[in-house]
Amino acid sequence: MELSQGFPPVSKPDARVLILGSMPGKASLEATEYYAFPRNAFWHIMGELFGAGPELDYRSRLRKLTSRQVALWDVIGKCHRRGSLDSAIIDDGLKTNEFAVFFKQHPHISHVFFNGQTANRLFTKNVRPGLAGNLVYHTLPSTSPAHATKSFAEKLEAWSVIKDYLLR
Repeated sequence: MELSQGFPPVSKPDARVLILGSMPGKASLEATEYYAFPRNAFWHIMGELFGAGPELDYRSRLRKLTSRQVALWDVIGKCHRRGSLDSAIIDDGLKTNEFAVFFKQHPHISHVFFNGQTANRLFTKNVRPGLAGNLVYHTLPSTSPAHATKSFAEKLEAWSVIKDYLLR
């Protein structure tokens, strides 16, 4: 089984919030783009909240997010995975990203928003015990099409908390 390597963070030093996924899926790894699977609602939600929708090219979407002080990354830096679903991530050999360094380089981040329960669980188990600071954590509904218990409108409403926070 092949070792999957995640992406570097998308951020600027003035970021105020961090959105964390678990690990890019197969479509994202092949495209070398966050949330590249067309049925994933992430970019549609970012379009509604920040004007960073799928109608823009990938680099423009990332620029829109960072201009709004939003950083984007994943909990996992490397792992073995038997498919694209979070349930296919194998804990054995899993390596998280270097968050202590990241937060030192981004001192204005005060809120971390997890894209689904898996990102929250992995961060809480593998990263959070070693972190200092007073970060505020929020778990949002996964944007993955595999998590269809909530409609797009319900997901968008839940994700609006990010924009609400940034407007303060």
